Amino acid sequence: MKLNSSQDEAVKYISGPCLVLAGAGSGKTRVITNKIAYLVQSCGYKARYIAAVTFTNKAAREMKERVAQTLGKGEARGLMVSTFHTLGLNIIRREYKSLGLKAGFSLFDDQDQLALLKELTEKQLDGDKDLLRQLLSAISNWKNDMLSPDQVKAMAQGEQQQLFAFCYEMYQAQMKAYNALDFDDLILMPVLLFRKDEEVRQRWQSRIRYLLVDEYQDTNTSQYELVKLIVGERGRFTVVGDDDQSIYSWRGAKPQNLVLLGQDYPQLRLIKLEQNYRSTNRILRAANILIANNPHVYEKSLFSALPDGEMLKVILANNEDHEAERVVGEIIAHKFINHTAYRDYAILYRGNHQSRLIEKCLMQNRIPYKLSGGTSFFARAEIKDMMAYLRILVNPDDDNAFLRIVNTPRREIGPVTLEKLGTYANMRGKSLFESSFEIGLEQTLSGKGLENLRRFTQWIVSLADQAERGNTVDVVRALVRDTHYEDWLYETSSSPKAAEMRMKNISDLYAWIVADLEGDNPVQEVKSLREVVQRLTLRDMMERGEDADDSDAVQLMTLHASKGLEFPYVYLVGSEEGLLPHQTSIDEDNIEEERRLMYVGITRAQRELTFIVCKERRQFGELIKPAHSRFLDELPYDDVTWEARKKTLTQEETKQKGQAHIANLRAMFKKD
Repeated sequence: MKLNSSQDEAVKYISGPCLVLAGAGSGKTRVITNKIAYLVQSCGYKARYIAAVTFTNKAAREMKERVAQTLGKGEARGLMVSTFHTLGLNIIRREYKSLGLKAGFSLFDDQDQLALLKELTEKQLDGDKDLLRQLLSAISNWKNDMLSPDQVKAMAQGEQQQLFAFCYEMYQAQMKAYNALDFDDLILMPVLLFRKDEEVRQRWQSRIRYLLVDEYQDTNTSQYELVKLIVGERGRFTVVGDDDQSIYSWRGAKPQNLVLLGQDYPQLRLIKLEQNYRSTNRILRAANILIANNPHVYEKSLFSALPDGEMLKVILANNEDHEAERVVGEIIAHKFINHTAYRDYAILYRGNHQSRLIEKCLMQNRIPYKLSGGTSFFARAEIKDMMAYLRILVNPDDDNAFLRIVNTPRREIGPVTLEKLGTYANMRGKSLFESSFEIGLEQTLSGKGLENLRRFTQWIVSLADQAERGNTVDVVRALVRDTHYEDWLYETSSSPKAAEMRMKNISDLYAWIVADLEGDNPVQEVKSLREVVQRLTLRDMMERGEDADDSDAVQLMTLHASKGLEFPYVYLVGSEEGLLPHQTSIDEDNIEEERRLMYVGITRAQRELTFIVCKERRQFGELIKPAHSRFLDELPYDDVTWEARKKTLTQEETKQKGQAHIANLRAMFKKD
């Protein structure tokens, strides 16, 4: 397909900084992949000097595949296409000495972080789950804003902030002792390193000579800073974004980074992609008119070459049970009349709790559905166990991993033994693993407990030695075999079938590791078990909630999860004040982001869009009568039909509707 004039301009402008303001469905991925090919084939750039970054593994994979179709294997060699966090990990891996890290650092996911914070703050927070979550979120925000514990302590106001600042300091000290990094460190540490070490910064600036950034409106402060430090004063970069789809402020995303870009790079070239290739003109008209109610630095208006298509519909339900019945009933009838597939339908909602009744109704009607954000492969207990074994092999100081697997499967190393080991390790300021070898431990621990503990840690040492000598595939195989993990699964699983499924998951993990170690991945060369473990841990963090399953099922997901996707027929449930816009946003006067969320929902629809409004809804045990969403009133009156304000069909329309039903009935009888 030929590029349109705006896309072509965006691809061919390479002499300075470039902002591509890309509306929903306007072909931004095509622009990025074509631009990479143009840089290599027409501008003399070697692929190894180009980097493209985005926010999800799925987007990075799609980009890699598209570039590979355009460039040959040889031309694409060395090209970096990754998420922000993978780029950060690659920088840290190369520069770990300058960062004061030891080689085998671990990556902590949010569960590891919570476990550590719970342990560190036992006296202060007493295991309060809500406070621990708030603390975790505060630490993440401070790191995204590049604030150190000392800076936070100096700024802290009020008792809780001062307490959290103190906990942040403890947390950072413990992470350093564990030689561990969390998700936010993967951006923060390269930024701090580039700021203070000019030699390292220049090395990376000459390594990355052209940078492309996707979904730029989702960048936070530290990510924007990383972009600036990589591109330097040359400013050879293209960022692609859409301020109207910035819906992640709760994760630290700052849409004003689009504005900052113009201030930091006065010669910035702005190119707008306004032609949408996805939706009918009516859907786009509604989206444009809605979002025009938000203030804009850069104005844009989507249009489509497709005709107007069906009217947008608002249908009413008596309560949330009726809402679920109505949506499912609409899908059944629509599918029957139009001979569509289940995967053509998406049901979108503001919060996860809204899916339960809809799921129940779909099940009752035997309609297959897929709930986005289900259990991640890496969240399964058996995979977390195997990953903990691998983490301890490459970083023996990882106490979290040690505690997970020291008695899994059972080795008669009980809580009393571990408590004594923990007390001794704290006194010595060393990791649990290292402390297990010290002679001084024999003063507090003896007998069977000590014997079993040392047998375990010595076995880990011998495996790590084998891995170091390069027998990594054998080591991974020995891990599963020597632990008798399969026997243990059959003993502890609910049924032999469940044990078999869990063992299959471990086989899949093993296959991935072997493929990585044996270099089956042409884009990324992996040389050691350590790198494989770091990559898999990061993959887990990035891919939670991502699912590549393409089965024929109705899609259920939150509006946040739907961004970047498209469906022929979309049902937006709970289009009411208090849900969309959300009550918290109404109270905090943050309606603009909620309007952007509605805009994202509308622009997911390709052909038809239906909103559902409940007359009554149960909330916290009370029955409320919500008003319909203010956003529905902002849609163009002539493009929306309200069920309560039904228009009468003409004689011709009634006749056509009847004929369609008869034709379908005939088709059904023919099948039978």
